[in-house]
Amino acid sequence: MPSDIPHIAESRRRRVLVWLVPVSWTLGLGLWGLSRQDSVWRDEAATWQVAGRSAGEIWAMLANVDAVHGLYYMLMHGLFEVFGASTTTLRLPSVLAVSAAAACVALIGRRLAGFWAGLGGGLALGLLPAVQFYLQEGRPYALVAAGAGLSTLLLVSLLERGPGRRAWPRWAAYGIVVLVCGLLNWLSLLVLPAHAATLGWVRAGRRTWLRWATYGSGAVAGALPLILFSRRQSEQVSWIPPLTWTMLIGPGILLAVGGLGAWAGRAGRADRKALSVAAVGLPLLAVPQLGLIGLSLAQPLFQDRYVLFSMVGLALLIGGALGAAVRACARRLPRAAGLVVPGVVGVAVLALLPVELAKRAPASRIDDVLAVAGEVAGLKRAGDAVLFVPAARRDTALVSPGAFGGLADVALAVSPAASATLKGEEEDPARIRAALLGQRRVLLVTDAEKVAKAPSADRDKAKAAVLREHFAVVADRQVRGRRVTVYERRG
Repeated sequence: MPSDIPHIAESRRRRVLVWLVPVSWTLGLGLWGLSRQDSVWRDEAATWQVAGRSAGEIWAMLANVDAVHGLYYMLMHGLFEVFGASTTTLRLPSVLAVSAAAACVALIGRRLAGFWAGLGGGLALGLLPAVQFYLQEGRPYALVAAGAGLSTLLLVSLLERGPGRRAWPRWAAYGIVVLVCGLLNWLSLLVLPAHAATLGWVRAGRRTWLRWATYGSGAVAGALPLILFSRRQSEQVSWIPPLTWTMLIGPGILLAVGGLGAWAGRAGRADRKALSVAAVGLPLLAVPQLGLIGLSLAQPLFQDRYVLFSMVGLALLIGGALGAAVRACARRLPRAAGLVVPGVVGVAVLALLPVELAKRAPASRIDDVLAVAGEVAGLKRAGDAVLFVPAARRDTALVSPGAFGGLADVALAVSPAASATLKGEEEDPARIRAALLGQRRVLLVTDAEKVAKAPSADRDKAKAAVLREHFAVVADRQVRGRRVTVYERRG
C-alpha cells in the first residue's frame, strides 16, 4: 500500500495541473494589454453606456432595442455598480469566461484522451485568433463560450457514467447552463444539435436520448419568449450583408483544420473508444458553423462572433491531435514526449505574435470612442455646439460625458436614457436647421473619412447642408476611426 502513495499523489497533481495551467495561461493572455491603450470601440461603448443606467432604464430600453443582450446588460450593470466603470470592469468578465472555457476543454480532453490532450487543448483555446479578439471584449460572446464548454463537460460526464438514477442533478445543471447561454445569445442554442450529433456518434441509449431531449427542450422553452420578442427587433441586424462564397472561406478553413485534428487524434490511438475527442469536438465545431450558415440563407446573420463557442470544439480537436503526437513520440523517443506540447505551444506563440500584438492594439477595432472624446475636449470652447452624424456616434459623449461638458447637443430632443434607446431621439430637420443657424461654432463628431458613409437620414442631410452653406471648417482631426471637425459661422 505505501508504494502506491507517490503514484496517487502524482495522479492528483496531474489532475489539478491539467486545468490549472490552461486557466493561468489564458488569464495571462487576457490581462496582457487589457486596456488596449485606453481604447473602447463602438460595440463596447454600447455595453458601457447601458450598464451605467439604472435597472429600470435598462428594462425600458430592452422593449425597444437590444433585448437579445438584456441578461448581459443587467450583469454588467451590477458589476459597474460594484466596481465602477472602467475598461477592466468592462473586459475582465470575458477574460474570466474564456479561462473557464479553457478549463472545461482541458477536463474534457483529459477524460477522453489523457493528460496531454487535455493540457494541449486547454492551452490552445486562448491562442486561437478569434478567441484572442473576444478574450478582451466587453460583449457576451466569451461568456457563451464558457457556458458551451461547461454544458459539453457535463454531457461528457453523463455519457461516461451512463443513465443512472442519480444523474438527474447533472442533467438539470446541463439544462440550466444551456438556458443561460440561450438568454445571453439565443444562437448559442445551436450547441444542442451539436450535442445531438455526439449522441448519435456514440450510439447513446434510449434513456440518454430521452433525458437530453427533455432538458434540452426545457432550455429552448425558457429562451423561446426572448427569441420571439427579439425577432421584432430584427432591424438591429439589418446591416449584416447577405451570405457570399467569400464569407465561407473562414468556416471552410476551420472545418478543414478540425477534420485534420479529428483524424490525427483518432489515428494515434490504439483503443478507439466510441466516446472520443473527435465525437465531441468535431460536432461542436461543425454544427454551429453550418447551422449559422443555414440560418443566414433565410436572413443574413453570418457573423463569426455569434458562434464563437464553436472554438471550444476546435481546441478539443487540437488537444486530441497533440495527445496523439505525444503518444507517438513516447514510443520512439520516450524522454522527448513531455516536450511535445510545450514545444508546439511555444512555436505557436511565436508564430502568432503579430496577431497577438495586433489584437491588443486600438487599430484592431473599427474605431475608438475614447480617443475622439479626447480630441473634443481639446478643441471645444465655452458656448460651442456639438453634432453627431450619424446619431449613433453620440456614444462617445455617453461614455465620456466630461469631455463634452459645456457643449450644447442642439439636435437632441430626448436623451437616450429618457427615450429608452441607445442613441436618443433627435429633433426634426427644420428645428435642427434653426438651432444650428443660431450657433457661432459647431463641433461635428462623425466617422473617419475611410469608413464614413454618405448621410442617409433626413436629419443628417439637414445637418450637413447647414454646415456646408453657412459654416467654414477651422479644424479637422481624425483619430482611430473617428473624426472631429470644427466649424465656424461665416461672417
